[in-house]
Amino acid sequence: MPELFAVHTPPEAWRLFSARFQPTVRAETISTYQALGRVLAEDLYAPHDLPTFPRSTVDGYAVAAADTYGASPSLPAYLEVVGEVGMGQAADLRLAEGQAALVHTGGMIPPDADAVVMVEHTQQVDPSTIEVYRPVAVGQNVIQVGEDIRQGELVLPAGHRLRPQDIGGLVALGIVRVPVAVRPRVAILSQGDEVVPPEQFPGPGQVRDINSYTLAALAQEAGALPITYPIVPDRLEALQEAAGRALAEADVLVMSAGSSVSARDMTAQVVEGLGRPGILVHGLSIKPGKPTIIALCDGKPVFGLPGNPVSAMVIFRLFVTPTIYRLLGTTPPDRPRVRARMARNVASTTGREDYVQVRLEERRGELWAVPVLGKSNLIYTLVRSQGTVKIDLDSNGVAEGEWVTVEL
Repeated sequence: MPELFAVHTPPEAWRLFSARFQPTVRAETISTYQALGRVLAEDLYAPHDLPTFPRSTVDGYAVAAADTYGASPSLPAYLEVVGEVGMGQAADLRLAEGQAALVHTGGMIPPDADAVVMVEHTQQVDPSTIEVYRPVAVGQNVIQVGEDIRQGELVLPAGHRLRPQDIGGLVALGIVRVPVAVRPRVAILSQGDEVVPPEQFPGPGQVRDINSYTLAALAQEAGALPITYPIVPDRLEALQEAAGRALAEADVLVMSAGSSVSARDMTAQVVEGLGRPGILVHGLSIKPGKPTIIALCDGKPVFGLPGNPVSAMVIFRLFVTPTIYRLLGTTPPDRPRVRARMARNVASTTGREDYVQVRLEERRGELWAVPVLGKSNLIYTLVRSQGTVKIDLDSNGVAEGEWVTVEL
């Protein structure tokens, strides 16, 4: 087993893990109506053109554009209205030279028409005649066949997370069932004699379970199905039994260990017994989150996170979230970032990544990042924060007034 705190940098740790973890995406087919937020498992192609017929984009008159050339308020073009195309009906009217048909927004235009004059640019002379005051060009105010998408064109690629507009685009093509990646099951196992359920008032020396719920929310946010288990006491046999059962029922196991060294050692011992190759990394050059365990046990990722809530959430986002995305066959989206000036000096140590929680203030038209200081067991350090500033491995810290990137 790797020695505790033979630390790796976060990039080194991820390379070690990802080189061994190359999962195959499992797929299932579900209703498009229920697919919001799911990740496509296959490329999708258009089964037909969209639209399938030329459509008007305005209320007006379908015309041959050439019949309107030169029209003006002082010298209008006179056209004979030979009929109306009803909404949802085929345009079976035929237009001869100098003729027009009344059409509505979204309606089909007759085959002899190549443009639509807006009704606002016309005047009715009598029931069968209009004056046109403004010329139109060929194709004006008309959506052509296949203008939205062509038959056989790639609609959405595998790995794409479906948005509301994507659902609309799919059903417009009659695609009512889609192949999506199976949501990976992430087992969340919290450990500690001092930890009690949230609905229980903690006694002396006890704390409510935070990590089961914050980590489950992070898993859900990434697209996984979290499975939370009862709190495990600090006993080796109990932890071995709970971890083995959780890993058997899930695709990923996340263990949130107690804060003591003995608890961390016990977690490492349990992880080593879950399967091969076992622990790949035990200890990261990062603050917060140094005593992190990253393992692969018989093909399934296992993470041992620190018990402190801030540390656990930082490490989850750095390692578990991209693991979930890999199981889904996609990549994590870029989080929104802003540039701001650091509001105070923040020291760091060369060779260690630091993640500083900050809130944002506007001062004289500039954005400032104010560190929200606190130990890693204080959840409200995160609650009061609006973003995180990463201090790189090769930095000794950030000086007051220095520009930084804040990940929101």
